[in-house]
Amino acid sequence: MKKEKVQERIIRVASDLFYRQGFNSTGINKIIAEADIAIGSLYNHFSSKNDLLQAYLIKEEIEWFKGFEEHISKISDPREKILSLIDYRKRLQKSAKFAGCHFIKIVSEIGDSSPAVSDFVKQHKLKQKEIIRRLVNDYAEKIKNVDANLSTENIFLLIEGAVVTSTINKNTDAFDQIKKMIEVQLP
Repeated sequence: MKKEKVQERIIRVASDLFYRQGFNSTGINKIIAEADIAIGSLYNHFSSKNDLLQAYLIKEEIEWFKGFEEHISKISDPREKILSLIDYRKRLQKSAKFAGCHFIKIVSEIGDSSPAVSDFVKQHKLKQKEIIRRLVNDYAEKIKNVDANLSTENIFLLIEGAVVTSTINKNTDAFDQIKKMIEVQLP
């Protein structure tokens, strides 16, 4: 097993803390203590807590898309890929113990105080929607009576709603329900 680099350890520890206890509630000293580094080491890699936040968001985005691509890599049918996205989001919720979406959490905490964070999250969600659009378009090529734009919007909003609902209810029932709804929408 390769040794974790200091910068990677800082990002991993900060990511965990930002996700579990929130960005505003996480102090630099806590990150330093849990990463077991000197303060100078932190500032050698990140000029501020906000820079560390940006690294956190980038890391989470890369992991999200890489995880999804791995999740669907053996599926060829576009409809099954769409349904598999629901399973992927359900799996993410379970593995996070229903703590919610990293991106929704951070933007709700930071709000408009950081346009860079808000813009990053908006772009991330647009990328998720574009994946859905690509999958729906692939499906629509086979089934001619599908409104790809409407289906994309519906699927995106249903999934986002299921994430929030599962976070509140601490179960995956919402994912099971929207999967049935989407199966009906995509005959």
